[in-house]
Amino acid sequence: MPRLCAEPIPTDRLDLLPLRVEHAAEMAVVLSDPALHRFIGGAPYSAAGLRARYERLVAGSPDPGVSWCNWALRLRAESCLVGTVQATVTGGHDAEIAWVVGTPWQGRGVASEAARGLVGRLGRRGVRTVAAYVHPDHLASAAVAAAAGLTVTGEERDGERLWRRT
Repeated sequence: MPRLCAEPIPTDRLDLLPLRVEHAAEMAVVLSDPALHRFIGGAPYSAAGLRARYERLVAGSPDPGVSWCNWALRLRAESCLVGTVQATVTGGHDAEIAWVVGTPWQGRGVASEAARGLVGRLGRRGVRTVAAYVHPDHLASAAVAAAAGLTVTGEERDGERLWRRT
């Protein structure tokens, strides 16, 4: 199965832009709130650290059976980046997704809209199973997973609940 790649995805208010290394400086500011790491651990990246991370992501997975697809979220009305979504696609048919939206833009449905757009695009590209891991106390992310059509399962990994759509 050929690798999937990130292609632009328009939604009602957003442009999901294939991630570029050049997004790192703006995204470092967007993702600078330490509160974003409450459930996932770690700390915000510096601009240089995020640039290095984006270089690795853009280069793609070293495993030919795995596609790393990453997007920066551009809110059209404000003409700025507000977060990211990503999909790790294995074998062309199974994807694990994740999302993060900067604190100033939370509570506006941005993550839900982006996740719905992503899941829709993955389905149109032949992905049959979409999964996300969500911390059980992260109610906002659980709402995003539900809005994207995923259902919580009884499975857990590293203290996070598996949400899945098939």
